[in-house]
This record gives sequence, C-alpha cells and structure tokens, in this order.
Amino acid sequence: MTPRESWRLLTTWGGEPGWNMALDEALLEGADARPVLRFYTWSPAALSLGYFQRWAELAPLAGTAVLVRRFSGGGAIHHGDELTFAIAAAQQHPLYRGEVRASYERVHALLAHALAGLGVRAELRGAAPARSDRTASGMCFHVSTPIDLVWDGRKGVGSAQRRAHGRVLHHGSIKLGASALEAGVATLREHAPALAPADLAETIARVFEGELGCAFAREEPGAAELEHARRRADFYRSDEFVRRR
Repeated sequence: MTPRESWRLLTTWGGEPGWNMALDEALLEGADARPVLRFYTWSPAALSLGYFQRWAELAPLAGTAVLVRRFSGGGAIHHGDELTFAIAAAQQHPLYRGEVRASYERVHALLAHALAGLGVRAELRGAAPARSDRTASGMCFHVSTPIDLVWDGRKGVGSAQRRAHGRVLHHGSIKLGASALEAGVATLREHAPALAPADLAETIARVFEGELGCAFAREEPGAAELEHARRRADFYRSDEFVRRR
C-alpha cells in the first residue's frame, strides 16, 4: 500500500486581520516543508485589498472597516460571514505543478466536490459572465473569470495565489453570507442556513484526504510561524502598506 502524503491541518478561528495575513506569509515561506491546509475566520470583520489595487479607487469603500492589504492579487474582499482557507505547498507539488490556470482548476474542483456534499452544485464559470458581476465595484466577488467557482449563476469563491521561495500559497474566501459590499454574490446560507465555518472546513478536509490521498496531522502553528505572524501583523494593516498606491 502506498503511504499517504503527510499534510498539516491548521485551524485558527477569530484571527486578527493583520495576523491572519502574516501567518499566511509564514506558511508561504515554509519553514516546515510539508503541504499545509489552513482554515480561518476573522475578528473583527475586515476589508482586504488586493496587492495591486490602487488605494484612491478603494477608499470610498473603506468607511470604518478594518483594513489590510493582501500579498496576493485580485479585488477587495469583505471578510465577515465566511470560511477563509489557505493551501501552501512546494511549486512542484502535483496540486500546483504546470500552468497556473491548471492549479486554480484543481483547487476549485476539490472545493466543488466538497460543496456537492452540501447539496450545492458548484462549477467553473466557463464562458458566460456571472450574474454577480458588477462594473468597477473594486470587489473580488463582483468580477469573475472562466475558472472562478460559481453556483446559482453567481460567484461564491474568491481565490488568489502568491508564488515565492519555490512555494505556492493559494488562499481564498468561501461566502456563507454576504455583506452590503458584496451584494448579489452566491452564498452557502441560501442552501444551508445553519452551516458553520468549522463544519464546512471538516467537509473540505475530508475531500482533500479522499481526492489527494493525503493524511492530515491536526496541529497548531509552529513557534517560528507564530513569531513571524506576531512580528509582521502590524505591517499588513499599516498605512504604509494599505494606502501605498
């Protein structure tokens, strides 16, 4: 029998926004070479800007929201009633090997399989635009591409990647409910009103184990990762970074 690949499984509920981004950075830098799947939520809710977005265009959305900027691209995301996930592994891992587009398709196929278990028929958007698309809103969920994951004709998962140090970190937001900033997007509460982030995380983890043939070690972030997150959290919420463009 072929041994199962060893993965880490991290859950960090109610993370402070800057700390959440800094911990993802620590996973990308990869002191522990094993692939890792992380699930997390945000406290307080926050608006994360994509790395390349211009502050002047996003400032009207900010209001009194807690702000961070991600190290990955894409549009702004309002992190409130959702499950956020991150997957970090070597760039040569089968999940990430080859074209970037193919890696998104593999990740989204795993998520679609998990959502099917909840009675949600999620699929790649394909050629037709999503009904949730909005012109120039600045929000990630109001812009879709053919490889985005949609259900009910609307975008329900926002994903982005960062590649560095021979590793890839793919992180994304799965909407349980939507705020006014993300009106019109697909949410899971329309199908499963009582669904909790932890329950969705367990469903996704089971699919990863079954489809990828991996075995999860449920762990806490390591001491070096926690120190990195503590040291870098201020940067991700700083005016220097958030308002830099």
